Amino acid sequence: MPLLNVGDQAPGFSAQNQDGETVTLDQYRGKSVVLWWYPKAGTPG
Repeated sequence: MPLLNVGDQAPGFSAQNQDGETVTLDQYRGKSVVLWWYPKAGTPG
């Protein structure tokens, strides 16, 4: 997958939220979205 540049539209994806429910980007189309993650969460060290 190519890298995104500032201003590019994000590709569709799904992920689990904090409650374990699957959400998709399409559910928020037309709204502002902030995606925050912890890349080392749940890993040793």
